[in-house]
Parts: sequence; C-alpha cells; structure tokens
Amino acid sequence: MKKGIISILLLVFVAFVYAQTGKQKNLYDFKVNDIDGKEFDLAQLKGKKVMIVNVASKCGFTPQYKLLQELYEEYKDTGFVIIGFPANNFRGQEPGTNKEIKEFCTLNYGVTFPIMEKISVAGNDQAPIYRWLTKKSENGKVDRKVIWNFQKFLIDEEGNLVNVVMPMKSPKSKVILKWLAKN
Repeated sequence: MKKGIISILLLVFVAFVYAQTGKQKNLYDFKVNDIDGKEFDLAQLKGKKVMIVNVASKCGFTPQYKLLQELYEEYKDTGFVIIGFPANNFRGQEPGTNKEIKEFCTLNYGVTFPIMEKISVAGNDQAPIYRWLTKKSENGKVDRKVIWNFQKFLIDEEGNLVNVVMPMKSPKSKVILKWLAKN
C-alpha cells in the first residue's frame, strides 16, 4: 500500500515538473535592454503585432532600414511595432558600439522604431530572445536559424511566433502586408 502511494506521488510530481518545463514561452516572457542600456520589458507589447529584425549597418540589406521605418510609420497606429536587434554575427557587418549604431540609424534612416542593444543572434552566445525565436522546442512553431542580417520574425498579438520572413524579402513584401492587414 505504502509503495503504491509513493508511486502515485512520484508520478504526480513528475507530471507537474514536466508540465512546468513543457510550457511554451512567448514574447512577453522576455526582458531585453534598449540601445541606451535601459530595460525593455517585452510584456508591454501585449495586444500588438511585433516584427523582430536583426539589423546591421554595413550590409547589402542595410537600405531595408528605410522600408522598415516607412512600414512602422504606416502601421504603428494600428498596434504594430518593429524592434531592431543590431547583431555582428555575419561577416562583422555591425561593428559599431550601441551609441554609434543609434547615431547611424537616426542620421541615415530617421529610425523611430525601438532599437535594442547589440546582441548575438546566432552561435554559442545567442541571446535568449533569439534562442526562443529560432528553436521550435521554445517557440512551439518552427526551427529556423538566422541566416543573415534583416531576417524578420512575425509575432501575433498574443506574443506567439507566427512566421519567419527571410532577409532578402522586403519589409513591404506581400506576406508581411497580408499579415498586417489581418485582424
């Protein structure tokens, strides 16, 4: 009898631990630092569509900053936010400091959407937010490595990853515009 109770309790404990560790994270589980080093709680974006983009200032896709800013201006009043994460993972195309990156974005592209501090989006030192974005075991949707600068991750109003748009696709591509038009 005693062994039976212990076995049941052990099974309940294992099920509880599994349920806790198996819980899918969403965007709102993360806090990051903005380009000025201040904490940015992503939970403040509840109810908004979010596009996360790894950006770089010395890349062939860098002119996408202009399109990202235009898209942000056009849709920000509808509950849409773009978040840029500068990263130097691909051929050293983002060598600047946070201060230099902020200045570059402001002076060259008039960026007003939130830019976070420089992080790693790939490799052994990958930031937790990007581990979530790229691993199905964490996001519940897809395994998708970051292949280059300006890869776009689309997150719905509930904080769930819904799609990944490759770097060569314009921020104003049909897939993104269709997603933005969806209620």
